[in-house]
Amino acid sequence: MDARELELDYSEVYRYLGYRKGIPEGEVKEVVERCVGELVAQAELRSVARRFPLEFLGEQRFRIGDMELESRALARNMRGCDEAYLMAATIGFAMDRLAARASAIGRMSRAVIYQAAGAMLIESYCDALNRKLKEEAAAEGKFLRPRFSPGYGDLPLAIQPELFRVLEVQKNTGITLTESLLMMPTKSVTALIGVSTEDSHCLIQGCESCGKRDCSFRR
Repeated sequence: MDARELELDYSEVYRYLGYRKGIPEGEVKEVVERCVGELVAQAELRSVARRFPLEFLGEQRFRIGDMELESRALARNMRGCDEAYLMAATIGFAMDRLAARASAIGRMSRAVIYQAAGAMLIESYCDALNRKLKEEAAAEGKFLRPRFSPGYGDLPLAIQPELFRVLEVQKNTGITLTESLLMMPTKSVTALIGVSTEDSHCLIQGCESCGKRDCSFRR
């Protein structure tokens, strides 16, 4: 998949930049569009996703493939699922390079814009991958829950090494994991997605975009 094929939501860039309402005009808009264009042109999208059996071992403990996890929030999200996708995705080092270069020459505002553009682009990429997995599940009469990443709720970053092992993340995507469990390139994502025979009517964009606050699957 090429980054130029993704659906880009500029309002998300402005939200990350702190613009709560509306889109600024004039020079700010021009600079943002230029920075997004540079990032899209240089991004190198890579991902891996695999599907595994899911078995509940207790109220909040379960097994996905050969990984045993414990999380109240993720258990709630995946209740009723008997399979799960594990995925990892990255937009590559373009954002890191562009932001570092801007910082080095004193253009700190540009560096911040590249960061915001990178956050938007990795989310757009994950949404596109999510849609593909949703279609794959739908062909079997199944449905997906919102993707859930380590660091959300009570699901710790400590599970990252296991995700990397099971998915062979470094081999398949080039993403590496630091000793402090941060991913490089920085605009990279790992996630778990429940697969169920029950349609929860969940949005691809996930819980943050959904107005249903009392949903039993909310992460």
